[in-house]
Amino acid sequence: MKNAILASTSTLHGQPYLSYLLPELQKLFKNCTEIIFIPFARPGGISHEEYTKIAGEAFKKINIKVKGLHEFDDKIKALKEAKGIFTGGGNTFLLVDKLHRFNLMMPLREQIIAGTPYLGTSAGTNIGGLTMQTTNDMPIIYPPSFKTLGIIPFNLNPHYLDPDIDSTHKGETRETRIKEFLTINTQPVIGLREGSWLEVKNEDIFLRGTLSARVFTVGKDAFELPTNSNLVHIL
Repeated sequence: MKNAILASTSTLHGQPYLSYLLPELQKLFKNCTEIIFIPFARPGGISHEEYTKIAGEAFKKINIKVKGLHEFDDKIKALKEAKGIFTGGGNTFLLVDKLHRFNLMMPLREQIIAGTPYLGTSAGTNIGGLTMQTTNDMPIIYPPSFKTLGIIPFNLNPHYLDPDIDSTHKGETRETRIKEFLTINTQPVIGLREGSWLEVKNEDIFLRGTLSARVFTVGKDAFELPTNSNLVHIL
């Protein structure tokens, strides 16, 4: 019953918020007139109200209203009654901390498994995997658990960046960091480049967008996954 989009980013260079995804969101939320927005990933500088307004302005273009989950006293009930759900980006550690401390992680998972349309971008995508441990974010807070929704059977690295062969920087590349993760952990990791997303339909998981994704698995060389591939047949 799963029906979700897990996007690497909410905003492409030179484009308004969510604009590149709007045709897909019209299909994802085709039966929704209102969705719930989870704004908990954004640390400081912008309030939950302001963040929800940004999401609302984007969804207004496809005639869908947005209400922030922070507006509800009974957040679990709000999730259970939601016709559609969107979790925005920010800091994954903060998002996961809030979801666990408000006891929302499992209710959110249950709604997605039951078929409630779900959109995640950046941190909201990171939580779609088994754990949040392949995020790029700094640990600004210590969540009770690194476990996340597990609606897909692997981990994600949104905003994946390829090594710059002309760079003189000697620090670790994104690929190096992910390979370090796999020296201790066993689940595959998918590096999602900007403008790419996963379309989760029941048990199928399709890579969408114009770019390939980078796939990392234990004991094997990393490889490129072509767009429109079904990850279920590969992992």
